[in-house]
Amino acid sequence: MNIPANLKYSEEHEWIRPEADGIAYVGITDFAQGELGELVYVEVDTVGETLGKGEVFGTVEAVKTTSDLYMPVSGEILEFNPQLDENEGDNPTLINEDPYGEGWIVKIRMTDPSELDGLLDAEAYQALIGA
Repeated sequence: MNIPANLKYSEEHEWIRPEADGIAYVGITDFAQGELGELVYVEVDTVGETLGKGEVFGTVEAVKTTSDLYMPVSGEILEFNPQLDENEGDNPTLINEDPYGEGWIVKIRMTDPSELDGLLDAEAYQALIGA
C-alpha cells in the first residue's frame, strides 16, 4: 500500500498536495482506488466554484459502484485534470495506475490553508485503513 509521507489525507480517502501560493492538488488514495476497482468515469462539474471542506466536488465511477469526491479543505476548484476528462484525455484508469501522480483529480486554490492541520498525516492514515 502506497501512502506518501509528503501528503495529507482525509478520512474520506482523499489526499492533498499543497504547492506554493495556496495552490494544491487533490486526488483519491491508493487504498480508495483499490477498493473501488477499475475506474471508468470521473465527473467534476465544479470548476470555478468555491467549496467548503467536506463538500462534494465530483464523483468517480467504477465498474460496480459510484463514489462521491469530497473537498479535504475549503477552496476554489481551478482545474479538472484534462487527462481524466471524457472530452479530452478520457483516461480515468490513470487514477488506478498512478493515484498520487498523473491521476490527480483537481487543482484548487485553498481559501483556508490552516485546515490542512486537521487532516491526517501518512502514519495516521495508515492506522485509519488498518494497513
